[in-house]
Amino acid sequence: MDLGLADKHALVLGASQGLGLATARALLAEGACVTLSARSPERLSAARDALPAEHRIRCFLAPADLADADAPRRIIDAALLNGPVDILVNNTGGPPPGLPSVTSADDVAIQFDRMVKPVLALTIELVKGMRERQWGRILTIASSGVVQPIPHLPVSNALRSTLVGFMKTLAGEVAPDGVTVNVLLPGRIATARTETLDAAAAQRSGRSVADIGRESAATIPAGRYGTVEEFGAVAAFLAGVPAGYVTGSLVRVDGGAIRSV
Repeated sequence: MDLGLADKHALVLGASQGLGLATARALLAEGACVTLSARSPERLSAARDALPAEHRIRCFLAPADLADADAPRRIIDAALLNGPVDILVNNTGGPPPGLPSVTSADDVAIQFDRMVKPVLALTIELVKGMRERQWGRILTIASSGVVQPIPHLPVSNALRSTLVGFMKTLAGEVAPDGVTVNVLLPGRIATARTETLDAAAAQRSGRSVADIGRESAATIPAGRYGTVEEFGAVAAFLAGVPAGYVTGSLVRVDGGAIRSV
């Protein structure tokens, strides 16, 4: 299937590794130009250097730390040097695990400034050009925790749900302008983040990380963790021209782990 991305420019956040990098790779494979953004210039450069030569020439970098107040503006300015942004992929790191009863309001506020505020700033600014051009795609990578809250991730469950509410509302406003807004809900995808969470669970329980992984995989109908390539393929489809009638949706990429309808 031709996704119609050969003349499109995507900005992907959190693109030095994991789900962000997998999404960027999938978009590059479909012919898009992609600007990668993440905190570490070194990791971004390494990620680009590892790409096939035909993809590297369409790959640009916009390093910035979303914890910095001026990061959204710097990212936008750097991305626009490579052309108007047609596709925005919002992707941020997650807060550390913990119990809701011992989470402080200050901790939540700090994470809000890192996970929510910059995403809103980027989205609100870049959607303007998409509406003017009558075409655009906004994808926000959240978590299955917005549907089925994940124990020990109370801040993530709460803040990612904030983004879901905003994006759903935005989807209804911009749909007549040819702009779609969707949220991707990854389940247990094999990434560094998943490894960190499994390690934390192992430490809490006094068991091995391997045992935690096997136990977690056993709760998933697919019987395994997903791959970043599987996730990237879904993201690329939603960013493509054929997905123009899909908007305001929560799209699960979780191997059936969420049991609710």
